[in-house]
Amino acid sequence: MIELVIFDWAGTTVDYGCFAPVKAFMEAFAHYGVPVTMEETRKPMGMLKRDHIRTMMGMERIAQAWQQAHGHAPTEEDVEAVYAQFEPKLFSILDQYADPKPFAVETAAKLREMGLKIGSSTGYTDAMMNIVVPQAAQKGYAPDFWISPDGVDGKGRPNPYMIFANMKALGVSAVNRVVKVGDTVSDILEGVNAGVWTVGVIEGSSELGLSQAEYEALDPQQRQEACQKVEDTFRKAGAQFVIQNLSQLPDLICALGK
Repeated sequence: MIELVIFDWAGTTVDYGCFAPVKAFMEAFAHYGVPVTMEETRKPMGMLKRDHIRTMMGMERIAQAWQQAHGHAPTEEDVEAVYAQFEPKLFSILDQYADPKPFAVETAAKLREMGLKIGSSTGYTDAMMNIVVPQAAQKGYAPDFWISPDGVDGKGRPNPYMIFANMKALGVSAVNRVVKVGDTVSDILEGVNAGVWTVGVIEGSSELGLSQAEYEALDPQQRQEACQKVEDTFRKAGAQFVIQNLSQLPDLICALGK
């Protein structure tokens, strides 16, 4: 019997396409003369943001570009320098990227009607969440609990600790009563590492990487191919289920025995 659903934030329940952090990461790297692609930027999405930058700097092409631009391989000081650019850029736009995604508000209400608790985890810090959470709440989306990597000693995804913190805070004692829903490989790995039911959501995901207008402009074949690629990525990462959008989640919960 499922008791708790834990949602990610950007790309899963708010910020269709997860564009706020992408924009800030790309601008932060460009500031140091190392342009990065959207694909490179999205690959570690969902991680704690310093870990995200560290992972990007470990990518072969970016490491080589950094070496060419700065005369040395990326260092921990460079990670901090990029983060120092990233953070204010993100803070300056976060309030514009907190709109709930389609079906997020309705699905949360439906799950509550079913007697479920709604938790959440994120790759944002507490300070970032203090902007996003009230903005989303004003627009109708407010989980019962949220925690950032700051609340688990910085041990964010793919570690499972934010999931366990949700379980502790919301009084759920067994991992088989928990469903984790996210839009990135890091989300999937977080759920897998916690041993909970793990669900990837395609539409509006960082993995898909399209705005709502871009997605709706695809012809049926393009849409099917793009969605299939995302589903394959989630399943390869260990997702037990992949849904098109959040409207399908209540039926899935019912199928799991709620």
